[in-house]
Formats: sequence, structure tokens, C-alpha cells
Amino acid sequence: MNKEKIRNAKNFDELLDLKYGNIGTEKRDDFEEKSQYFVISEMLKEARKEANLTQEQLAEKVGTKKSYISRLENGKCDIQLSTLYRIFEFGLGKRVNLIFE
Repeated sequence: MNKEKIRNAKNFDELLDLKYGNIGTEKRDDFEEKSQYFVISEMLKEARKEANLTQEQLAEKVGTKKSYISRLENGKCDIQLSTLYRIFEFGLGKRVNLIFE
């Protein structure tokens, strides 16, 4: 990657374009997907800690295994929307709102 172009980038979106390509390209889509998994995993981890629950306690509350919660928190597996709702709403007492742009 050209260091001069990086230095002249005006914003974060421009940096992403330079490093991963424009939105809609395979490389950029892959990056965007992984970044969303990271955000969800961090939100899950933070909400669980805020609720003073261990991974095991949360797993028991929502009817899954500790290893699954651990993999989710580490961004190591996909999550179904229904499972995401169950974990956040029933396990952690949080509301889930989705926004599609």
C-alpha cells in the first residue's frame, strides 16, 4: 500500500477504501462482516460483565453451553439472530434493536 496515499487520506472511510477496497468488493465485504462480528462479541462480553454473570451462568440462563458463549465472545462462530435475541434479552435483560441501511 502506498504510504503517501495513506498520509493523504482525509478520513477513516478513505483509509478503509485504500486498505480493503471499495464497499461491495469481496475483500471489503469480508472486512465489514468480520468487524461486525467483533462489535457484537465485544458488546456481548461487556453486557455479560455488567450483569455480573460468568459465561457459564449466562449459558445456563439461555440454554446453551459455556463453550458457545466463549466462542461468541471471541468472534469464533456465527450467531443466529434468534440466539442473539435470546442471549441479550432473556440472558442479559437488554433490548435488541436492528438498523438496516
